[in-house]
Amino acid sequence: MKRTRHEALATRELILDAAERVFAEQGVSGATLDAVALRAGFTRGAVYGHFRNKSALLAEVMQRVTLPMDAFASTIADGTNPDPLGEIRQRLLHFLGTAVVEPRNRRLCEVLYTKCEYTEVTACIFDRQRDAAVDGRERFERCLSHAITRGQLPPGLDVERAAGVVLAFLGGVLRDWLLQQSAIALPRDAAYLTDVCIGMLRLVPSSCRCRAPEQERCLRG
Repeated sequence: MKRTRHEALATRELILDAAERVFAEQGVSGATLDAVALRAGFTRGAVYGHFRNKSALLAEVMQRVTLPMDAFASTIADGTNPDPLGEIRQRLLHFLGTAVVEPRNRRLCEVLYTKCEYTEVTACIFDRQRDAAVDGRERFERCLSHAITRGQLPPGLDVERAAGVVLAFLGGVLRDWLLQQSAIALPRDAAYLTDVCIGMLRLVPSSCRCRAPEQERCLRG
């Protein structure tokens, strides 16, 4: 009997759910399509009917994760927001306080940051990170520029470098949290970490394009 489109999509989702848990439990290298099929309650052939190999399955699974720069993918970056820095803060708070602690997102962040190495199979993971960084970073840089225009950040802030610092900061926070370093606990520390991040943008002289004698004036606004 031919399956309906709805049934096929439902099967696909069950396979993705199973794969997500298998990757989280066994790591990318240790996971197999047999293990995914067993967890999903299907045959190996059923898995192959939807995904041609482990890399294709992993790529689809990783589309479910919210990465640091994904937080800025839908920000208002056209200059109409009267409080761009406030929106940046809210996005960071949501990411650190809600998005990464949601069970699915936590599992997949764990795979991404602690349970994979660069191979042909995992290239899709790093492509996913790169795409998210490109898409979100451009919009984030525009938000930073609008915050400068509205006097919320120093006029000499190098927005390109600042965006890179925020991305590195968030990646480091996630990695330490996932490795269960006692100094960081989410969502408990979401507001603290967000304000530290914003404070770096406001107060670190070397984040400005200005030369040393001008940096103090920039920081005073």
